[in-house]
Parts: sequence; C-alpha cells; structure tokens
Amino acid sequence: MGEFIIKMPDVGEGVAEAELVEWHVKAGDPVREDMVIAAVMTDKATVEIPSPVNGTVIWLAGEIGDRIAVKAPLVRIETAGETDEAQPIRISPAPVAETPKAEITKPAPTAPASAPAPAPAPAPVEKPLAAPSVRLFARESGVDLRQVQGTGPAGRILREDVEQFLSQGTAPAATRNGFARKTATEEIKLTGLRRRIAEKMVLSTSRIPHITYVEEVDMTALEELRATMNGDRRPDHPKLTVLPFLMRALVKAISEQPEVNATFDDDAGIITRHSAVHIGIATQTPAGLTVPVVRHAEARGIWDCAAEMVRLAEAARSGTATRDELSGSTITISSLGALGGIVSTPVINHPEVAIIGVNKIATRPVWDGTQFVPRKMMNLSSSFDHRIIDGWDAATFVQRIRTLLETPALIFIEG
Repeated sequence: MGEFIIKMPDVGEGVAEAELVEWHVKAGDPVREDMVIAAVMTDKATVEIPSPVNGTVIWLAGEIGDRIAVKAPLVRIETAGETDEAQPIRISPAPVAETPKAEITKPAPTAPASAPAPAPAPAPVEKPLAAPSVRLFARESGVDLRQVQGTGPAGRILREDVEQFLSQGTAPAATRNGFARKTATEEIKLTGLRRRIAEKMVLSTSRIPHITYVEEVDMTALEELRATMNGDRRPDHPKLTVLPFLMRALVKAISEQPEVNATFDDDAGIITRHSAVHIGIATQTPAGLTVPVVRHAEARGIWDCAAEMVRLAEAARSGTATRDELSGSTITISSLGALGGIVSTPVINHPEVAIIGVNKIATRPVWDGTQFVPRKMMNLSSSFDHRIIDGWDAATFVQRIRTLLETPALIFIEG
C-alpha cells in the first residue's frame, strides 16, 4: 500500500497560513482523482483542493476554522499498489481564488511481500453533535452522549438534554401556564468569511479614530428624475437606484476635495491620494458582507455605474466575484436600502479614510416658509478617519454631496 500526503498549498504573496473552511470528506471515505476534498481560505482567496489520486482518506489535519501553516500536511490518502513519485498538481480555485499549487510527498514504500498485511482501520464512530461545554458537563456527570437524544438544530445535544437525561430521561416538564424554562446555550465557532469580517472590523475600529457626520437630504427632485429615467430606459439598461447618482455625486465632490479619496498606511505614516475613484459597494451575501468595487467611477456615466454595480452585486452574491473585483477600493458606500433606518454609524473600510452611509428615504412634512409640504427625505451618515480628515472638511464634503443630490441636474454638468 502507498500513501500520498497533500500539503497546504502555497498561495503566495507572503501568506504563511490558511484557514480550513470546508471538508468534503472524513477519515475512512473513499476518494477519486480530481474529487474536491477541502476548501481553505486566506485573507484574499478561497481555494478548493482536489485529490490527485484514487484511494481512502486515513487522516485529516484539523477541524473547520483551524489555521494550517503553508506546506504543512493537510490530508493523508492511502492508495493501492506502487506509484510513481508524486508531482505538484494544480489547484482548481474557488470563485474568488487564484490558482496556486499543492505539494504532495513521495508515496511511502510498500511493505515487503513476506510482511503481514496491516489490519484495516476501524470504521470511524459517528461523534455525537454537542458543544465543548456540553461535552465537559456530560463527562463530569458520567453521561455517555451517545445515549442522549439531542433536541437542538440538526440533532445537536444541548446542556438541558443532558440535565433531563440525568433527571428522568424525558422532555422537560412545562410550567403551569404552558411555558417551559430554557437554559440551553450553544457555542458557534467563528470561521471563514465571518471571521474575516470580524478581523477587518476590529482592525478598523481599533486603529481608526472615527468621526461620523449626519446630514438630511431632500431627495424629492432626484426621485422624480429617477422615475422619469427608469420609465424611458432601454431594455438593456438596469433599473436605476439612488446609488448610481450618489456615485456620480461622489466623483464630483472628490474632484474638489481629493483628500477624501485616499488610503492611509498608518504603519509607514503615508497617505496615498488616488486620482482614480474606485468605489466599494458594501453588499450583503449569503456568506456575509463583501465589498465589490466599481473601478474608475470617474470615467463612467449614470447607466454605466448602474450596470457595473448590478453585475458586481450578482457576482458577489453568487460567489463568482474575482479577487480583483473585491479589493482595491478608495472610498466605500454602505447602504441597507429599505432597511436603512434613520441614522447609522458606518465603519470605515480600512485602509480608506471615508465611508458614505445611505439611510432609507421617507416622506416627511417639511416647512417651506409658508406651510408644511410632503418631501422625500433621506439621511447621509458618513464616517471619516479623524487623523486625516478634519470635522470641517468632512462637513464640507457631505454638504457638497447634499447640494448635488438635491439639485440633480448639477450631477450631469461637467466642468
């Protein structure tokens, strides 16, 4: 029998380790050549790792969420018969990954013909599904979790299940009013994209002193213009939302205050101002928050901005966005659409120095000098890096955007 050892692939760019985000196999499972066995994630890429051979998985390096060093053993596969010296194989990337290589060690030499065949490995025992704290409680109480019926999601055994097993082995009794106490807790390990988001937020809030400025904007004229343009749009044009108009307003405001369209390397103490306006659009996906980037918004019109934003949002939600499409922004827009609330405090997308938050549009009575009239109003909640942007400059920038949105004809006037 031979053995292949697949090592954690080197994805380059100084990456020293990667996180296990998915196992497609477990010990004892048969695998075939080119079958995907795992997925790993760095801060910039997700990579699917296939098996280069047919065989049986005999060992896995860790559990979901563990970090494995590059070139460390990841999977051991038992194969039948002699094999040639293993060669590096190409890894098929996940939608946002590049294509690195995996390293495979030379197969172990087979035992002599006279040696007895090794005993087959015992079939893996299905491990009861329970949190570590529940396992500890059961162990201290002398309870075999295999005898406990779990009532949590996917049959997960909860602490109250163990307590009930210790007491009488039946469902918890209801109180007199028909309600029962619940004492269960569940531990959920932070993995994959959710952990990357958490790390990014900690980095931003711990290193950037935020200043948030909120301004009310009368969107009535822009909403009328948007409705007209949507009514006259060509079949190949996407439906316009507020965001393409805001993107063009950002471009014009940045031309007057270029210090807002910048990134700050606080380790080196260097501010980089960008002439190109690459606008990140915070987008909620089934996997978590991502920020696809509309590149060179300064060279795009309203319809072009809208079409590119729709394309990138669909790619992000379907998991097909490339790494280049998810990085390199110079300023970010955050919008929760109809759930936008009255005000928010958006977190800056490090290492940028500004983020523009869009709240929901609501019809409110506004005094016009003689009477109250219904107007469509929206708040802009914008945050700035106070090390780089003074409060006065932040207010001036937002007020310029307000003027452009309240008088949308100015958005289309060049020069």
